[in-house]
Amino acid sequence: MAHTPASHRDDALTVEARSDAQPGGWARLRRYLPILRWLPAYRREHLPGDFIAGMVLGVMAVPQSMAYALLANLPPQVGLYATLAPLLVYAVFGTSRTLSIGPVALVSLLTGTMIAQLAPPQSAQAMQLALLAALVVGVAQVALGAMRMGFVVNFLSHPVLSGFTSAAAVVIALSQVKNLFGIELPGSASPLADLGHVIARLPETNWVSLGMGVAAIVVIIFFHRRLGRALVHLGVSEFVAAQVARSGGLVVVLVGTLLTWLLRLDQTAQLRTVGHVPAGLPPFTMPVFDPSSLGAMAPALVMLVVIGYVESVSIAKSFASRRREKVDADQELIALGMADIAASFTGGSPVSGSFSRSAVNFASGAATQLSSVFAAAVIAVALIFFTPMFYFLPETVLAASIVAAVLNLPDFETARQAWRYSKADLLTLVITLVGVLFVGVESGLLIGVASSLAVHLWVTSRPHVTIIGRVEDTETYKSVKRHKVKTCPHVTALRIDESLYFATAKVLEDTLIGVAVDNPALKYIVLDCSAVNRIDLSALTTLETVDNELRTMGVTLVLSAVKGPIHDSLLRAGFVARFGQDRIYLSTHEAMKALECT
Repeated sequence: MAHTPASHRDDALTVEARSDAQPGGWARLRRYLPILRWLPAYRREHLPGDFIAGMVLGVMAVPQSMAYALLANLPPQVGLYATLAPLLVYAVFGTSRTLSIGPVALVSLLTGTMIAQLAPPQSAQAMQLALLAALVVGVAQVALGAMRMGFVVNFLSHPVLSGFTSAAAVVIALSQVKNLFGIELPGSASPLADLGHVIARLPETNWVSLGMGVAAIVVIIFFHRRLGRALVHLGVSEFVAAQVARSGGLVVVLVGTLLTWLLRLDQTAQLRTVGHVPAGLPPFTMPVFDPSSLGAMAPALVMLVVIGYVESVSIAKSFASRRREKVDADQELIALGMADIAASFTGGSPVSGSFSRSAVNFASGAATQLSSVFAAAVIAVALIFFTPMFYFLPETVLAASIVAAVLNLPDFETARQAWRYSKADLLTLVITLVGVLFVGVESGLLIGVASSLAVHLWVTSRPHVTIIGRVEDTETYKSVKRHKVKTCPHVTALRIDESLYFATAKVLEDTLIGVAVDNPALKYIVLDCSAVNRIDLSALTTLETVDNELRTMGVTLVLSAVKGPIHDSLLRAGFVARFGQDRIYLSTHEAMKALECT
């Protein structure tokens, strides 16, 4: 596997660090245009790796981009347009050296689902909707990145993303059945409803189409999972074997196109082909604003903003960590947004980072974003000179490449971990998966996000509260249920392992009052706040109310280990003045010593 020498990368990073330290507008410009950091530091030794990676990436991107355009219910050339300009733009604005931008499975699925609800597939109206979606998504991403708001994607939890990805694999595969079988299917309310339509239309199956599609899937899987290892065993270098293993998609495209042309299968077997693809570079396009369409597209657009960014930044960070490089998450939002905007003005559609193409870029030795420029050049050459060849490209082959690509999407490992570790997370995962399959892609994902927040509220509203005591000969306090500890009859120390907010306020009140009622000899309650990261107004009001109730019962409430930021907030709110600073201790041990319980 080819890698950039560490010393060269370190030199480039040193130059970037020095440039970032420079004050003024020039440094700010370099921050938002990373190309001004890496290009001046470019070394001649990087060129072979970038060139080879770009060539391999471009060749791989041609059939993939066309396939994902069909998944998005768009003409195949839109996929090529959506790859060319975004690759160039990302090279200017992106901070990842190996991330490849363009059409991807999940984003294409969301785009295709949105288009299917508003326009006929592959129509002029569908293309206009794609342009508008790319523009709106791009502007939103740039705005979020400029405001350093990349954190908003944290609302899409890992279980939700895992459930959505696994369900999306099924939805994508079902969406390609019509192309594999060579049949027409009506639109359906939910993804699984297509199964019934497929069964009803089985007698209309084009067996040539199905045979070619299944064969293409088998070949791609064989290349990906078997051929590489077999070539290594035969003495072929790992680098060459890896490139050959990833060429399965290109091979089936070439063979399928050649067979269709030689045997005229489009006429003799009614095999559906891509047909005429306009030659030439992407045209300049202007999205048309349609308020009614924009309103109907809103849920999908929100999902495209979030899913596109989550997918891109996670891939970028994954490959950057392997080379000990840094990715700026907020700048990645800007870069992805600019790529989407570029796609909207060059006849494209919403884009994101591609894991498979980024992996090829990384493994082929890409040292900088210049590999994306070379890949864009390959796309441009294909558009100018080779579009006549696409006429005989069978749609079933493109469908096969999509199905083969999504076979790795189902995330069984996360489901297994959730089963062992957190049933609440497993519930969120299952709700998201079922929602996407039975309700729809966008609605299912929204249901998943809502269920994730609901589960979080449910879990945090039932915090773990335990009585603690001092471990012998230490100043450490642990749960009386788990450790042999020392306690006192007139003092009970409690630790609550959750922030105090409106959902936990009632638990706090019931626990403190319950301890006082159950222990007639009790004089003090020490509330250990070491695990409390926030106290909201509801909990603060409850705390003062409970303190007054405990006073009437002859019990004094004491706080310990209150974190600095929380203490500052309590000071500003006047709570400390009312409660008394003498009842707030730096540690539980200090409180227990003051109460003569050590």
